[in-house]
Amino acid sequence: MEVKQILVYGAGLMGRGIAQVFSRNPEYSIVLYDIADNDVLGQVRKEMMSFVDQGIVDADTAEQQLSRISFTTGLSPELCQKTDLVVEAVFENMELKQSVFEKLEIMCRPDTIFCTNTSVMSPTEISARVKHKERFVGTHFWNPATLIPLVEVVKANGSSDEVAQQVYDILEKVGKKPVICQRDVPGFIANRMQHALWREAIYIVEQGIADAETVDKAVKYSFGLRLPQLPPLVNSDLVGTDLTYNIHEYILKYLCSDTTPSPLLVKMKEENKMGFKSGEGFFKWDDESIAAERKGLNDYLIHMLYKKDKE
Repeated sequence: MEVKQILVYGAGLMGRGIAQVFSRNPEYSIVLYDIADNDVLGQVRKEMMSFVDQGIVDADTAEQQLSRISFTTGLSPELCQKTDLVVEAVFENMELKQSVFEKLEIMCRPDTIFCTNTSVMSPTEISARVKHKERFVGTHFWNPATLIPLVEVVKANGSSDEVAQQVYDILEKVGKKPVICQRDVPGFIANRMQHALWREAIYIVEQGIADAETVDKAVKYSFGLRLPQLPPLVNSDLVGTDLTYNIHEYILKYLCSDTTPSPLLVKMKEENKMGFKSGEGFFKWDDESIAAERKGLNDYLIHMLYKKDKE
């Protein structure tokens, strides 16, 4: 089946970003759906124009992309029958996600591809009420969806190899760097590695080995700096798997292997040290420092991906 029309179900931050990603391909027509119109297309335009201001796309390209995106608050049978691919982007609630696909399966064609955008929930569980499970996969877009290249295509227990590969190919066509997670496991691929690092980082602070600032500095100015070019398994081959074995034989027994959250994290939660939300976490935050951190991340991603220095 050739994909032409895409329905993005949910027009929040992630849904709008996903719609913008698909609009890069002139072959696709994208419909954003939500239960209420909170100036969705106006927000999409504002987000696209910020890319124009930053020199990522020119104004003509942005207008062409915007022309491929429409918005609706009603899912008509005609719309659903024309839809070739659905990406659900509602918030992380299992009952809600299951009910969305249960409803969509009644309205859409049997060959319409279903994708659920989730960072933590099991695609297999989300697809529990879907009859045609072979056409269902997870698609974990990373935030911000318009900038982070990775999308994890997660095979649910019933997913067909053909559908997973087709979704992979579609994502490549719009400039993403997709990967296929062959098994539906908690955390998929990247989050498993990310939180293994977070667990050790928090443990180092908890044990008084180093403070939070030192831990982050150690990551930023060592292996973190080279990770985009030298990922872990290439690095292992570079130094030799024999050396990797020797290092692991010595050090792994000293690393944190807890299967529950750190006592330090529990204490911080109890004390309402919620980071940006409360003004204090591992560090203290105010509106100015929060804005600077968000801008710094955005500017860094743009520079890394587009080689453009932003003032």
